[in-house]
Amino acid sequence: MSTHRRTRTTALVLTAATALALTACSGGDPAATDPAGAARDALPTQDVVAAVGRNEAAVRLLPAEVRERGTLTLAASVGTPPSSAYLPDGKTVVGLDADFAAAVARALGLELKREAAGFEVILPALGSGKYDVGTGNFGVTEERRKTIDFVTYINDGQGFAVRADSPLKSVTDLTQLCGLKVATGAGTTFEQTLEKNRGRCAAAGKEPYEVNVFNEGGAPWLALRQGRSDVVMSTINGIRYAVDRQPGTRFLNEYRRLDVGFAFRKGSALTPAFRAAVNGLKADGTYDRILRKWGVTASGIAESRISPPELPAPAR
Repeated sequence: MSTHRRTRTTALVLTAATALALTACSGGDPAATDPAGAARDALPTQDVVAAVGRNEAAVRLLPAEVRERGTLTLAASVGTPPSSAYLPDGKTVVGLDADFAAAVARALGLELKREAAGFEVILPALGSGKYDVGTGNFGVTEERRKTIDFVTYINDGQGFAVRADSPLKSVTDLTQLCGLKVATGAGTTFEQTLEKNRGRCAAAGKEPYEVNVFNEGGAPWLALRQGRSDVVMSTINGIRYAVDRQPGTRFLNEYRRLDVGFAFRKGSALTPAFRAAVNGLKADGTYDRILRKWGVTASGIAESRISPPELPAPAR
């Protein structure tokens, strides 16, 4: 296929044996839970939210109907640690997202009803009212803020990884990717960034880069290891986690930072309560315990905010 054309790789249906053999992580297949090639039982399982108490000030900010109902429906994109992954039982979801969601639900005195959903379908489903809230390492962007509200809880962002033998030392300008094959996830800010800047290669008189888009969370890593892609673009935390567990790969560099938040339909009345709950977790120490558990203390934020402006992209 010409590098001028964008390649979309759809989600594959894998047997459990094949998924484990490929050590690929799937957002929809509980059998394929580790994109980094690490054993699933290596995921931390200590309970750091059990002691979270009811935050009465935050509870008072909930809509009356939600307090009376006592439940929240949450759509979770499950696939890439440390954000989210399945334990070996194929049912239990762990990760940053799961811990923060559970802690906020406890603070608000609500029962959390979690449903696994594909990353690319969650935001549209929120707009239709199917779910109350979504998680999936959703970065806050100006485009998303037009239709979605966010309550921030960490700062992550965009980064790159390559095979250990790659001549690339860093990617500080996307024209450094010209002529290469870049693997990334469907419906992500990475896909949007790459597509938005694709024309810069031609403007610089260079061969365009090819964007290989995958629905399977571990598929970009498999493509990288097999030489079908030259670079992976993904979350900073996810890349660091993966390369620590995959021989023959290396973290290249951070490209840009983005705030990450719980996602809601535009105008949701839940956002003030969620913000108060997250800030309460910071005050009682739970917030820092969650970050330490997953090894991402550098992703801490000073305070939770509702739909803050997108952090500026690198000047080029």
